[in-house]
Amino acid sequence: MKQYFRNTWEAVWTVLIGMKITFRHLFAPSVTIQYPEVKVDLPDRARNRLYVNIEDCIGCDQCVRACPVSCITLETVKGTPAEDLGKTSGGKKKALWITRFDIDIAKCCYCSLCVYPCPTECIRMTDVYEFTEYERENLVYQFATLTEKESEIKKQNAAKAEAEKAAQKLVAAKAKATAPAAPKTDSEN
Repeated sequence: MKQYFRNTWEAVWTVLIGMKITFRHLFAPSVTIQYPEVKVDLPDRARNRLYVNIEDCIGCDQCVRACPVSCITLETVKGTPAEDLGKTSGGKKKALWITRFDIDIAKCCYCSLCVYPCPTECIRMTDVYEFTEYERENLVYQFATLTEKESEIKKQNAAKAEAEKAAQKLVAAKAKATAPAAPKTDSEN
């Protein structure tokens, strides 16, 4: 009988100890955040959606190689010597047209590994963390400023310039091969 009352007391005591925290918070004011209206302040180094300042991008492909999940697609076309592609905000001269720069946020793991190798610091993590979509295709963000038609023209111009350069090399090689050899002097004999 004595053991029965001891077990009962221990059970009641254990419940009271467990409920102590519950009773303490039961009468405290609530700290619930009304989410859509009130948003949580994010830490300074929070990793969220990626943003690319395409005006500073030089098309170096460093971010694409650093991405562990291959969510970044970058296509470039070499500019012709007559074209002025401009400069980045850091003063670095551009040599490539960016015909496609897409980031598939659905694949992104928010590791921020693409941010660090960028020499012009044009890719960065933003503080935007709300970007849900109904369609998965809407999670592919396109940063290139050239239209498809402009991209096609740039590709054709680059192909023409490359063909002209190859033709010039071929002409130079033929000229070098057909040039008469210099007569040997007595010292060479």
